[in-house]
Amino acid sequence: MSINAEGLTLSRSTEESSQLSRPGDGEAIRTQRADARRNRARVLEAAEEVFATRGVLASTDEVARAAGVGIGTVFRHFPTKDALLVAVVVNRLRRFADEARALEADNDPGRAFFTLVARAADQSATKNTALAALADRAPELAAEARPIMGEIRLIFTTLLTRAQAVGAVRSDVGVDEVSALLFGAARAAEFSGWDRVVLARMVAVISDGLRPRPAHELANAMSQDE
Repeated sequence: MSINAEGLTLSRSTEESSQLSRPGDGEAIRTQRADARRNRARVLEAAEEVFATRGVLASTDEVARAAGVGIGTVFRHFPTKDALLVAVVVNRLRRFADEARALEADNDPGRAFFTLVARAADQSATKNTALAALADRAPELAAEARPIMGEIRLIFTTLLTRAQAVGAVRSDVGVDEVSALLFGAARAAEFSGWDRVVLARMVAVISDGLRPRPAHELANAMSQDE
């Protein structure tokens, strides 16, 4: 390093400059970033499993052990446990949106819609547990989740409309009614201790109620009313 005659500027030697801009530096940075993305994904996957099996009261230490990383790695990506919970909920919503989007390609509209109903019930049941623990982070969660929820609603509307068009779903229900039914099923599952069998039965009952009634059943019902 040298100083010019006026002592105002500094310059590095050619050797020092070449060391600062080695050709491999960019590759090293890309590798570090890829490692960071993998670690974040591992932490999220582990957190989802830990919170699902042990509840939201499980510690971040448990998440770190399940992910096979140090606690510092967890906090580097998620500064607080609430931040980790928010990320878990948003990640599940993104995955659910991807699954819902894939169902748009199903050539059986009825099957596509009722598959989405079943998956939505399961998604709601899991999500509600985390939401209950995130009351203080509601604005942050809402901001991240709103665009994803909007996309899911559009897909739900599309699949419902297609199913109704082929007579697989009764024509007098909309997305709001279906959402209310699924919310009720999720809450009921919560009070039953998240019993998957109970939830599956409730989804079956909801699905049966969404299907059109056969003509002879409608005729019998009308005659009884008279």
